Amino acid sequence: MNSMSPIEIPLHSMNSKNLLKQYYGYDSYRPGQEAVIDHVITGMDCLVLMPTGGGKSMCFQIPALAMKGTAIVISPLIALMKDQVDALIEIGVNASFLNSSQSSEEQKTVLKNLENGELKLLYIAPERLSAQNNAIISLLKKIQVSLFAIDESHCISHWGHDFRPDYLSLGKLKVLFPSVPVIALTATADSLTRKDIIQKLNIPKAKIFISSFNRPNLRYTVESKDDYYAKMLEFLSERKDQSGIIYCLSRQNTEDLAEKLKSDGYNAISYHAGLEKSERALRQENFKLNDSGIIVATIAFGMGIDKSNVRYVVHTHLPKNIESYYQETGRAGRDGLPGDVILYYSGGDIIKLKKFIAIDDNEAQSKIMLKKLRQMADYCESKVCRRKYLLNYFDENFDGKCNNCDVCLNTESTATFDGTIIAQKILSAVTRLREKFGTGYLIDFLKGSESKKIREEHKRIPTFGKGKDHHRDELKEWINTLIQQEYLIQSNGEFVVLQLGAKAADVLYNGASVDLPVVKKKLERKQSSGARTKVRLQDYDNNLFENLRALRMEIAVKQNIAPYIVFPDSTLVELCRFFPQSINELANISGFGRIKIEKYGDHFLKAIQKYCKTHDIKSKMNERIPGNKTESIRKIEKTNTTKLESLKLFQQGKSIENIAKERKLAVSTIGLHLSHFILTGELNVLKFISKDKLKIAIDAIKEHDISSAGILKLKLGDDFSYLEINAALNYHLKNQSGALS
Repeated sequence: MNSMSPIEIPLHSMNSKNLLKQYYGYDSYRPGQEAVIDHVITGMDCLVLMPTGGGKSMCFQIPALAMKGTAIVISPLIALMKDQVDALIEIGVNASFLNSSQSSEEQKTVLKNLENGELKLLYIAPERLSAQNNAIISLLKKIQVSLFAIDESHCISHWGHDFRPDYLSLGKLKVLFPSVPVIALTATADSLTRKDIIQKLNIPKAKIFISSFNRPNLRYTVESKDDYYAKMLEFLSERKDQSGIIYCLSRQNTEDLAEKLKSDGYNAISYHAGLEKSERALRQENFKLNDSGIIVATIAFGMGIDKSNVRYVVHTHLPKNIESYYQETGRAGRDGLPGDVILYYSGGDIIKLKKFIAIDDNEAQSKIMLKKLRQMADYCESKVCRRKYLLNYFDENFDGKCNNCDVCLNTESTATFDGTIIAQKILSAVTRLREKFGTGYLIDFLKGSESKKIREEHKRIPTFGKGKDHHRDELKEWINTLIQQEYLIQSNGEFVVLQLGAKAADVLYNGASVDLPVVKKKLERKQSSGARTKVRLQDYDNNLFENLRALRMEIAVKQNIAPYIVFPDSTLVELCRFFPQSINELANISGFGRIKIEKYGDHFLKAIQKYCKTHDIKSKMNERIPGNKTESIRKIEKTNTTKLESLKLFQQGKSIENIAKERKLAVSTIGLHLSHFILTGELNVLKFISKDKLKIAIDAIKEHDISSAGILKLKLGDDFSYLEINAALNYHLKNQSGALS
């Protein structure tokens, strides 16, 4: 594996987008990232709320590359540590992790590398910093720490949905390292949790960055749990070559469902906390290393799943709160391509979950957890846009329809009829039952059920059996509608019961009318959901995509890494839309940074060229961005005071190394400063590169139409330094622009 030392560019002269392009192969940041990165690079603390799949890792990885020293990343998730370190090593960044999965010798090697300043990022678990007489803290005091990144920071708060006691010790970091910036990151935290995070981390002046929680590529669907397995098989039948996660409530559920899916021909494995640690790790690794396959899991399949090509997430039970649901569903479509999330809901889930959410000796927190469970159920029962409900929960406004959830896509759901008589029957039944029973019992009562759970005295009530002509699904839908329209309310006690709302009296006694929705029959619902499950195709060549996916898998197996670490699906899709025909064109595809081009460029280029020749396809890179130039053209930048200071010292006869030392800047930065003055004509290019090398470089620039230092370095190899590369490029640009020597 090729290795490269990361470029160190100091705070006041660093262009983070250069790092983004060179290492990650992207031309621009995702929404919200750049503001966070610039803030951290200035040495300031912050709390970042960014959705799962929104690019939180980039918010500390780019600053880590830009700043001197080692970034310490605190994460509770061993699997995520390995994933992120593997991905960083793949792009040429010196990174490592320290956790219980390593042998003592491996840990000693990591600590030695840390002490020697060889790591740009080190991932560690919070418990490593909580031990008494902490050796890690002592070591960190001896080295230059660039920043502390605290991932899953909601774990420090009792008000968060995943409190972890070890996180409480992280508050001492700001006390012990007051000048080191702290960036706390989470995908989910309400206002109370945000305040708690800032207080417990001792970062009172931290700026809070809140990105949009909208994941427009995800399609949200809630369906009745009735006959859910048949519905799920219909959904999965269109996705046999895709990867997905199915969440279940219990360990036994996961094993039973995985076996059932295997018997129906699906590559499914179970995952839960009852498995041996080594077996859990093996199953998680197998899931990561495959492009297809299903993992059927409890929530023990934790937060840190970084697999970018998960195409769907299914819940067979009600999550405990919207935060958990949002985080779990966010594991689909992390690459930005379409993803589906489906929740099979039954009101009975609420009763099951209540016994799990109560917190002993903490009535106040138990009430909060119960309220969150009720809000999760409301989400399922609501008939407003799913996305609107979720975003409003996180205090984000969203008006209108998203047109990518079951509510918005079900155009027939708005059909209504005069349901006043039915509403009166339902409300009367609630009254006769003395407002002491829930939805399930009420439906059984209205249907005239002979079940033993129906009390004998209730069978003598006049409204018993008055709904027997209606299907259970219809009665359930109408009860939910009456709840949403405030004719009925649900209690907040341990057992949810139905009670009359403020508007009920008008219907029962004053002749007010009620419109109820027309509920489609089960067969009609099945047909319409079948249409929904068709995979939404992108505008790309699917045959080439499968070829490149096979090539990616071959490389991943050889490297013993997950395929999505080689390239995400989104990069393959882009290749299959624009058909690049040269290394220079390949460099304009998102995901192809300098190291990835060097390692994999020829492999993918040959596969694309062969396919295009067979099918008579030409490059379409000119369609990606007008002008056939997606990489930023090298521009003459403005002269500023920091560059002038470097020029002044250089003209005094000081070497680049001495200037860097005096100004406390990286050598590479001083080189960039000075090569700028080749453009202005104030410095002779031959001060930085010989005539022979200059000719070779200029010939390569002209032959391949190169404007990128990374691509030119790839072409010319290790015989040319970056100082020489930038000198040649600026000399060529100066001549092109007509600037005087």
